[in-house]
Amino acid sequence: MPDLTTPLCRRLGITAPVVQAPIGSATTPELAAAVSAAGGLGTLALTWATVDESRERIRRVRRLTDRPFGVNLVLDFPVAEHLAACLDEGVPVLSTFWGDPGRVHPAIRAAGALHVHSVGSVAEARRAAEVGVDAVVAQGWEAGGHVRGEVATMALVPAVVDAVHPVPVLAAGGIADGRGLAAALALGAQAGWLGTRFVAAAEAGSHPVYRDRVLAATVADTVHTRCFDGGWPDAAHRVLRNTTLDHWVEAGSPAAPDRPGEGDVLATDARGREHLRYGDVIPLPGMTGRLDELALYAGQSAGGIHSVAPAAEIVETLLREATAALRHAGGRVIGVPAGGLSPR
Repeated sequence: MPDLTTPLCRRLGITAPVVQAPIGSATTPELAAAVSAAGGLGTLALTWATVDESRERIRRVRRLTDRPFGVNLVLDFPVAEHLAACLDEGVPVLSTFWGDPGRVHPAIRAAGALHVHSVGSVAEARRAAEVGVDAVVAQGWEAGGHVRGEVATMALVPAVVDAVHPVPVLAAGGIADGRGLAAALALGAQAGWLGTRFVAAAEAGSHPVYRDRVLAATVADTVHTRCFDGGWPDAAHRVLRNTTLDHWVEAGSPAAPDRPGEGDVLATDARGREHLRYGDVIPLPGMTGRLDELALYAGQSAGGIHSVAPAAEIVETLLREATAALRHAGGRVIGVPAGGLSPR
């Protein structure tokens, strides 16, 4: 049976080459802790939390598991205080996205944490390697949520692997089952970075309306767009089709403030805050309103997701299916014996 523990897994202190991507407000301490407890790496998304909320969520993960976990910060936003709080709390893995990792790498390295940076191109990957990051996430454009580049995972991952060797690479975009994980490993990645699959995890903070749309989606039901730009202007993203997107496209995709239904209040959350059409907020528990018209971030892998399951079961299934796929392929990945994977 192939051993799926890679050198990157050992460095991260995990036993499964599965990382739960930071799925924005749908990420909860319970989800991150469950993934980590199952052998993968759970990740908190804290860019839009307050510093006090960030500290509490980090401590909540620690109360739930003693396994390693990560925190993600988006460098396009002010994150200095959040980074300081994460390092003060002893977060073992910091992942960054959408900006120059050189701005934060010295502080992460000085604190003894591992630094993982997500990229959408070979040029970005080379820059991250030059800075000294510990690993690079190659995000293909199939990915859900905010998408950095325009190259598909199948082409991007091996190109990044070759460009940054010996820096380990994780593959993101289009992975929802063990076959996808096995393919990522075959491309030279040392772990899979999965977001959409964990939107449908039992511990995720995703509203049932959102989950149901993910479960019903086909591989053709997502769109790479800039429609939902409230809160994060001019940042491309992949979402499920809905009436907000359809009406905007039918109108010729106009810029704000001339979009159809501009300013409509679509939802109210549990705190009484109103959320507008074209905002970047997803449907969350406790929300009421026209939730199906909010941003429904999802990757093309949604077409392969058919059930809500506990995070531990998702990780276990990924490993079982990946093992079966590799066995079917003869137990070898890029010429590496079945006894274990190693970096290229």
